[in-house]
Parts: sequence; structure tokens; C-alpha cells
Amino acid sequence: MLAATQVPVGPALPRWLRLAAAIVPVMITASIGSAATQAEIPGWYAGLNKPFFNPPNWVFPVAWTLLYTMIAVALWRLLGVMPRTGPSREGWWLALAAFLVQIVLNAAWTPVFFSAHAIGTGLIVVAMLLVMVLWTIRLSWRFDRLAAWLLVPYAAWVAFATLLNAAILRLN
Repeated sequence: MLAATQVPVGPALPRWLRLAAAIVPVMITASIGSAATQAEIPGWYAGLNKPFFNPPNWVFPVAWTLLYTMIAVALWRLLGVMPRTGPSREGWWLALAAFLVQIVLNAAWTPVFFSAHAIGTGLIVVAMLLVMVLWTIRLSWRFDRLAAWLLVPYAAWVAFATLLNAAILRLN
């Protein structure tokens, strides 16, 4: 029996393709988030009642830049450890699918919350995102522990965002 970090790895994708496959979905998600928040931060969002623990607005782009970098590196690493055959390969595909679902939920939350002003629906989306990030960490652990660890700060930030979203819903 092989240890979790010794899964037999099949032929890797070419480096450039793996890098593009890791960066492009994260960049698209970041771009959607940026586009959805540009006009809303000084407008609609500024007018909301927010809890005492709401960070200053400058914290969000700094945090997300760091987190998106870590997310892309984690995906790049996961793409580099595709098992050759058997149940490990199926587990890897499941980890990859979970990774992609959480990226889609991440991309969906910002337009739901900011563009649609749907605070309650945003809470549902961000809670689903948190569950998927945690599941992605769990599934990725088997194949690349560093990739899984790179997602832990993301999970913490999404947990904070869930709490913040819930508090904003309650106050508005």
C-alpha cells in the first residue's frame, strides 16, 4: 500500500498546459469578481449596515490576490499528480471536479451578492462554497498535501466571508 504522498503518477500534462489550466480559471474568477464589485463598493455596498468586524475595503483585494495565487498553485500541483490507473485515478478526478465546482461557486458569489444585491442568496452560495473548499482540501490531501495546505487559508477566508455575509444579512 502506498502512502498518500506516493500515489503512482501517470504522464503529466506539458508544463505550459498545466500552468494555463491552473491560471486561466482563477483569472476568470478574479475578473468576474472585480467586474462585479467595481461600481458596487462605493455605491450599494457603502450604504449597507456592516458589523464591527467588517475589514476596510482595501483588505479584500490584497487578501484575494494572495488567495487566488495560492489557489492557482494548488490547482497546478494537483494537475501534476494524476494517477495512472485504478481507484486513485477516480479519486483524483473527483478532487479535480470538486476543485472546479468551488471555483465556479467562487465566481458566482460576487455577482450574486454585489451585482444582484441578493444578500440572502449570496449567503447560500458562500456557504456552499465553504463546503466545497473544505471537501476539495479533503480530496486533494490524498494526492498532494501541499496543494491541500495551500487551500487552508482560502477556507479560513471563505469561513470569514460566510460569517460576514450572514451578519450583513442580519443587519440589513
